[in-house]
Amino acid sequence: MIVPVNECCKLLAVTLLTARDIREIAADIGLRPTKQKGQNFVIDPNTVRSIVASAKLADHSSVVEIGPGLGSLTLGLLEAGHHVTAVEIDDVLAARLPATVEKYGQTAVAADEAANFELVNADALKVTELPTAPDALVANLPYNVAVPVLLHFLEVFPSLTSVLVMVQLEVAERLAAGPGSRTYGVPSVKAQWYGDVTLAGRIGKNVFWPAPNIDSGLVHIDVPRTHRDPDQRRRLFSVVDAAFAQRRKTLRAALATWAGGPQRAEELLRAAGIDPKTRGEALGVDDFERLAAAGAASERGATSTSAAAGATSGNTLTPDDEGTHENPQESAQS
Repeated sequence: MIVPVNECCKLLAVTLLTARDIREIAADIGLRPTKQKGQNFVIDPNTVRSIVASAKLADHSSVVEIGPGLGSLTLGLLEAGHHVTAVEIDDVLAARLPATVEKYGQTAVAADEAANFELVNADALKVTELPTAPDALVANLPYNVAVPVLLHFLEVFPSLTSVLVMVQLEVAERLAAGPGSRTYGVPSVKAQWYGDVTLAGRIGKNVFWPAPNIDSGLVHIDVPRTHRDPDQRRRLFSVVDAAFAQRRKTLRAALATWAGGPQRAEELLRAAGIDPKTRGEALGVDDFERLAAAGAASERGATSTSAAAGATSGNTLTPDDEGTHENPQESAQS
């Protein structure tokens, strides 16, 4: 469900939510934040403004916000003059958010440089289209689904050129980690395939309600305007999953199932210029791209050889075939 609010309107003198405001709104709708839904709301206006500033958005960006909750970051983005499309799975929160935007953002009808707000009440992992194509993703992601949601939006919205998400600090460090790091793994490679990933800041526990058990981190992704081939992504992600599924094994062993055997894995690794004794944690995105390309080239070669063999077999007549088809008219008449 999509709910547009104040289309063709500009939000002026936006008032950001305080800790008291957030608790009052929560009490009004009977909300008790749960860990199951990953609900931790930012209650400090200065932190909200810091998050928006860290996003380094162009003027009047079209921003998609996932998990807006009670509206703290939503209002911060609107205050900065951006168009916001908020995606909220919780029906109660989604029902209340438009009223919060109306109350805390004074509106001026038909003002220049319209700053619009739209709400999509849906599961972010199932969203494949939005009323406005986003060029930026800014969100305090629900901690329990942060990485899947991030990768999903990077996949289905190629219009994105900038991302700033707040996640658990350990997840932030994992996303930004480089090859050889203890925290480097599948999320690191997949996120970095889309763009330049950096750790943009650290957020303490005291600015949330309820306070989480650990600190949070801001992750910024600069997504270049280059075409990403879906087939290339699938091939690369497949080899990445295989390489880290058995993290302590050499790539020759870890990729055996993916390649069709350890010997074949070694051949593909050497074709990509990678030592078969290397472990997955030592490879960068470029290395995985070469390996995925080597696998794809091998598949194409095998397919071409098989097709050629089939064509040759189909065009070769045995002596019996020759006798049977030597005079088809005679056969038909008999």
